[in-house]
Amino acid sequence: MVILGIDPGYAIVGYGVIRAQRGRYQPLEHGAVVTKAGEDFNRRLEVIYDSLTKVMNQWKPEAAAIEKLYFQNNQKTAIGVAEARGVILLAAQKAGIEVFEYTPLQVKMAVTGYGQALKPQVMEMTRRLLCLKEMPKPDDTADALAMAICHGQAAGSALRRNLLKRTDCFK
Repeated sequence: MVILGIDPGYAIVGYGVIRAQRGRYQPLEHGAVVTKAGEDFNRRLEVIYDSLTKVMNQWKPEAAAIEKLYFQNNQKTAIGVAEARGVILLAAQKAGIEVFEYTPLQVKMAVTGYGQALKPQVMEMTRRLLCLKEMPKPDDTADALAMAICHGQAAGSALRRNLLKRTDCFK
């Protein structure tokens, strides 16, 4: 299964494409979409949409994993990130890619087995699971790869498969 992990933002959108197969993960591509701080916000959203659409068209992922948003502090930032996230969701919808949302706690559990893991621990386990020599920069890229691994863990579990089968009968 090819999975696209996305760490949403409007200044930097991290992305990582992996292949998940029988509990093993192979990195296919990873990087970040970086937009210019002084640029018109609508233009920044367009750059995000166009860049991720290109990645989606190239790799044709079967699933996209994106961080479920929650904000505690800066409401101004929250609105911009939510708008960028909407553009990302639209790109996935237009590409026919099913989107799955995960909380930071779920990602930590999937990657390290410990919900209170610190960011460096998550990054190191991500590096190891993908057999990378060093962790990709910026951190948003590493976060996106961890998000993709999280979906690989969730989608590969027997419980997840059974839940997906059961919900098909309600459609």
